[in-house]
Amino acid sequence: MPSWKKLNACPSRIPQVAVLVDTSRSYGRDIVRGIRRYVAEQGAWSLYLEPRDLHSRFPDWLEDWRGDGVLSRTVDEAMLRRLEAMRLPVVELRTTVLRHRFPFVGMDNSVIGARVAEHFRNRGFQRFACVLDASENFFIERSECFVRAAQELGFECPVFISKGRRWEQHQHDLAVWLRALPKPSGVFAVNDQMGFWVLDAARRAGIAVPEEVAVVGAENDNMLCETASPPLSSVRLRGQAAGFHAAKLLDEWMAKKRLPEPGEKHFHPPGDIVVRQSSDIVAVEDARIAAALRFIRQHATDGIDVPQVARMAALSRTVLERRMKVLIGRSPGEEINRVRFAAVEKLLSGTDLTLDAIAARCGFAHPQYMAEAFRKRTEITPGEFRRRAAG
Repeated sequence: MPSWKKLNACPSRIPQVAVLVDTSRSYGRDIVRGIRRYVAEQGAWSLYLEPRDLHSRFPDWLEDWRGDGVLSRTVDEAMLRRLEAMRLPVVELRTTVLRHRFPFVGMDNSVIGARVAEHFRNRGFQRFACVLDASENFFIERSECFVRAAQELGFECPVFISKGRRWEQHQHDLAVWLRALPKPSGVFAVNDQMGFWVLDAARRAGIAVPEEVAVVGAENDNMLCETASPPLSSVRLRGQAAGFHAAKLLDEWMAKKRLPEPGEKHFHPPGDIVVRQSSDIVAVEDARIAAALRFIRQHATDGIDVPQVARMAALSRTVLERRMKVLIGRSPGEEINRVRFAAVEKLLSGTDLTLDAIAARCGFAHPQYMAEAFRKRTEITPGEFRRRAAG
């Protein structure tokens, strides 16, 4: 029989945390899911959470709140100053423009632009362009890295800067700019809102997507990407990993296990590109090489080899090798391996399949060979890649 003293013992105090994260976009909702996962794994918090958009204000009642910490995606100076006035541990998950001393957790935007350039190049594009929303430093960084990656491949990359025009004027100017681009072009929109607008302007201008202009956005907001016409390809951001990391950082700070340095930054690599109709094309003017590339994309994980590709394209192996090297910078064998290992990465990060099962699905006869080749390509083991992808 438990003692009276034990029955009346006060439970230890539960940390109280305010989550000021916009839930109107997929990335914010994923951040909240990551926070929830941390709390479920590490112990209960009392969470303040409300539906928010990017421009929601600081909740007035938090002025006198006696909580323990805040996880915030801050949009303006007024909200930032009110957070500072609370004198509580705050982890910032959005702003890089406003000056603050909070630790920051977010995406490595330097990777996003390079990844999109690689996506277009892998599809044979030799013309690149970018649409920039300059309202945040991280959008500018995405654009600069995309332009630099295109230039390193030997291509120019014009940039359309979205400014505070009226809607109709903005779309008119964007349509004129798109008409002037050499075709076909791969266009990177630095966020999905810009991508949605690019597709609207292309439709107004009578430009075929993806045949004349292929478009990729960033952030993979499901509502925008799937409502767009055609559906918008986009770089998936790893919001759950960022939310989990931010919650862990705040927990250590509240428990006084580690005091973060003022303004320290923690960056996570983005996920893969979710390919939808807006960029699902092989942009190679050589019809036989285009057919070979489509065949490789569709069948690389079936264990095909270079002679099979050559027979399908009705070319000798020597001619196939030479033309592919000129057009995409890779041999048929290199392209087969690129597609196979992209599939391996996707299965490592998105499933719990064993290496044996992954090898079988990706066209490798021997799992050990796949693991060793993966390590040589990435300089990490498949297991380490999976751990990093999980955040």
